[in-house]
Amino acid sequence: MVRCLILGGTGFIGLHLAELLLREGYRVRIFDRREPAPVVGLAGTGQMEVQTGDFLDKQAVRSAVSGCDVVFHLVSTTLPKSSNTDVSFDVESNIVGTLQLLDVARESGIRKIIFSSSGGTIYGVPQRLPIPETHESFPLVAYGISKLAIEKYLHLYKMLYGIPYVVLRIGNVFGERQRTDTSQGAIAVFLSRALAGGTVEIWGDGTTVRDYIYIQDVVQAFMLAMSFEGAPSVFNIGSGEGLSLNDVLVAIEELLGTPVARRYVARRSFDVPANVLDISRAKELLGWTPRFAFREGLARTLEWMRQDREAKDADTKTGEQRG
Repeated sequence: MVRCLILGGTGFIGLHLAELLLREGYRVRIFDRREPAPVVGLAGTGQMEVQTGDFLDKQAVRSAVSGCDVVFHLVSTTLPKSSNTDVSFDVESNIVGTLQLLDVARESGIRKIIFSSSGGTIYGVPQRLPIPETHESFPLVAYGISKLAIEKYLHLYKMLYGIPYVVLRIGNVFGERQRTDTSQGAIAVFLSRALAGGTVEIWGDGTTVRDYIYIQDVVQAFMLAMSFEGAPSVFNIGSGEGLSLNDVLVAIEELLGTPVARRYVARRSFDVPANVLDISRAKELLGWTPRFAFREGLARTLEWMRQDREAKDADTKTGEQRG
């Protein structure tokens, strides 16, 4: 039975990936700084184990890798919007940590590493849309530069030591269980504030275009990457279509049946005007294609948020009654 290690497995993508791997019969080990929160589909299975530790602790990573066949590298210690404030930390925590992982993988005989890269930041300002994997890469944030450097090191270690890898350059992923307190992920933040009757803050005039991809389509791409052999090893994973922030808000208003208050503020210097990914390579070579239309994914995310809000309200009331 194939054993899979998910580095950064308690995050948004990691938990969804673990859930799918378990359903498909794989053994799963999660490595992260913290224990995962209780999630339906993960609890009580004998095919999953959790190890906690620091990604920069080489011994802890060595222990996590031991006995595993495939490593999913989802760790990122920074966010695009904050990575430029401390570039040295971004390099030390992401690139150096990955180099230590690669050395451990070489020693351990890992069969494949699958890396979660960033289709949204790695290309910089696009010269053409949609953006193919062969497009020039000039990121405007340190986060994207680190992702690109890690891709290059993966290629180096494959050439030197024969470690197979696949890179997935993921667009703006959204879906159930995405955090809303980090200001990363416009869909989750917008939905959360709209449900609470709050005001949505938009950087710029709302015409910024992004490629939004639903979480279930993303984790399916990771599954297909496990069995992929050959070259090239880098794939865009997105919807292949662009939506502006204003388009997203209109879709939310239509789902809610009510207007959403919005406030426009100055555009950030690192926000590219448009990012839409060419996904033809993934369709042709991975056999992957998005199954969920944007509005279906949005409706599923909204329904989960409503249920989660109701459950938390019920827990609060129960606690008050006990108190």
